[in-house]
Formats: sequence, C-alpha cells, structure tokens
Amino acid sequence: MRRCGSLLLFFLLFAVLAVSSSQAQVDRIVIAAGSDQDHALQDITNETDPQKKLVMYQAFVQKFSADPAAVAYGNWQISQAYQATGDLQKALDYGDKALAGSAHNLEILVSQIGVAQQAKNNPKTADYAAKGGEVCHSIGKEPKPDGMSDTDFAEQVSQEKAAAQSTCDFLETSGFNAIATESDPSARMAEIEKFTAAFPDSKFQDSVSSFALDALSQLKDNVRLVAYAEKTLTSNPNSLPALLLLANFYGDDSKPGSAAKAITYAQKAIDVAKGDAPDADKAHKVSAGVAHNTMGFAYLKQEKTALAIPELRSAAALLKGQEQEGQYARALYGLGFAYGKLNKLTEAREVLTEGAKIQSPWQPMSQQLLAKVNDARAKGK
Repeated sequence: MRRCGSLLLFFLLFAVLAVSSSQAQVDRIVIAAGSDQDHALQDITNETDPQKKLVMYQAFVQKFSADPAAVAYGNWQISQAYQATGDLQKALDYGDKALAGSAHNLEILVSQIGVAQQAKNNPKTADYAAKGGEVCHSIGKEPKPDGMSDTDFAEQVSQEKAAAQSTCDFLETSGFNAIATESDPSARMAEIEKFTAAFPDSKFQDSVSSFALDALSQLKDNVRLVAYAEKTLTSNPNSLPALLLLANFYGDDSKPGSAAKAITYAQKAIDVAKGDAPDADKAHKVSAGVAHNTMGFAYLKQEKTALAIPELRSAAALLKGQEQEGQYARALYGLGFAYGKLNKLTEAREVLTEGAKIQSPWQPMSQQLLAKVNDARAKGK
C-alpha cells in the first residue's frame, strides 16, 4: 500500500498518524502499490510542467471515477494546482470535491483552510476548522476492536491523539482567527456557533465568548444576548464581559426586579475585576468602574439614593483619566442627580460643573441639571 499524502511537501508540516476510518474515524487516502492508479500517479509525479500535470490529474479523476480514493486524491491535487496559480475559487471547489470523498481527512481540511485563508474567506475557514474539530474529538471514541486488550487500546488512542495534536491545534487556532478577523456580526455569530460545537473546551473560550457578546450586542438580539451570557457564566462564573453585559442589560430594563438583578451582576463584576487592587491594570479598573456605574444607577432606579452615591463616586474615581469619557460623564451626572435629590447642592454643583465640560451624550443633561442646581442655590433652597 502507498500513502498518497507522502507525495506532498505540505505534510512535512502537518503529518498525522495514518489511521483507518474504521478504527479512529480519521480518513486517509491509500492507493495500492503497483495498481494502475499507482502507476498513473508515478507518471504525473514525473511530469515537471505544472499545466500538463493539471491536465493529467483531471484525466486521472475521469479514468478512475469508480475508485473513491483515487477521485478524492486527484481532486485534492487539482485543488492545490489551482491554488498555485492563484485561482482560489477553483481551488476551494476541487478541495470540496476531495472532501466529499474523504470527509474526515484532516490533511485535506488543513489544505482547504490554507486556501480559504489565502482567499480571506472567513466563513469557509471557520467551516473547515469546525469539521476538523469534530474529527479531532472523534479520535478514541470508536469501539475497541475485538480481541484487543484495554491496555493496548488505550495506548493506541494515546498515540493517535498525540500524532494529531499539532494538526488539531492548528485547526482550533485557525477557527478562532477566522472569528477574530470577521467584521460582520451575523457572520461572526455563525462562525462562533460552529466553533463552540466543534471545540467545546477551547483554550480560546473566554475570547470567543467576548466576541459573541459583542456581535449579539451589535445585532441588538437581546434574547440571544442574555441567553449566551448566562450560558457563558455557567461554564465560567468569572467572565467579566458576561457579568458586565448582564448588569448593563438589567440596569436598562424596566421590568420589576431588573434593577436588583443588575446590582447582583454588577457586584460580582466588581469582585472579579478587583479594580481597587494596587496591581490592577487599566482594563480591570475600567471594568470595575463600569460595574460601579451600573450599580449606582440601579440604586437610583430603586430610589435608594444614599446607596447610589458611594457607587457612583467609586465609578468616577476609577474611570477618570482612563479614556472612558462617556462612562465618566455618566458617573458625574448620576452623582449630581443624587446630591441634588438629597439637597446637597454644593456637591451637586461641583460634579455637574465638571461633567458639563465633557463632550458625551451626558453633556446636555449635565448642563441642564447644573442650571437647575445653580438656580436653586441662588434662591437659597
């Protein structure tokens, strides 16, 4: 038997253990040594002209159309030939034909990812990566062959996983990179759904969750947004993006009980972010500041003004100078409103004067409230 993949320099980088599909659900293409197909491939290998070689592979596929392995291998080589000429669409098309005959072939899937990446086709890259992930996770899931001891079977599975590890890592990283570079939120969510199903324990899980929450926010799909955030917290209770998103969502929601939920999620975010810690970086300070902001406004919604003030003061302290003008201005407005409600007009004037100078959606509101506070002070109220 001869392994066709050995003809390609490509597999010096991505070699995997050759395992028959009946044992590990991983396909490989094998052509019998000395067969007509083998002789035909030798003739093609000896041809040095790329265009003639392409024609020969096309003839090879037609001649051996009754042999699935030969057809898959021929289409695969045609795909790579078109990739070399820059015709990436034909390369993808013929690669897909190869996969149709060898769907669980990690080597072909890796090859297709290379073409898709060159074509800057994120959906295709994500699709191939997800299919590869499913194959990777199938290794060792097959029944133990009759007559094989448990020890021997465990050793075989261990070797198969070790041999495929670098390829599986490449597939996972490629799928994540496709998500990271995708700009369309709808397409990104489609890619994320494929990725999370194929790589349920991915090392990129936290980043993927953040991308998903951002995409759903852009799509304004609140139902899926909340469901995804809650699902994220089930697997990672300390996910700051999910905690902040849910705190903000319930903070804006007008339904009874939503303010209390906002406070719960915001407090958890504050605990996780540790924004007051001496070694806290900018990202964690901002996260904590936003959470304090959300909690402060939730308390205002509950008419718990005295509780809102320390939260909003903490928010302002953490957000000042962190290039978060909108959130900082929000905290100052909330403080001004709370102080004014408690008739602490001097304190209200101080924070609103600063907030009224910041260009943000809160600026007009701060200016209007500042005018009311100044008027009240002038009247001695």
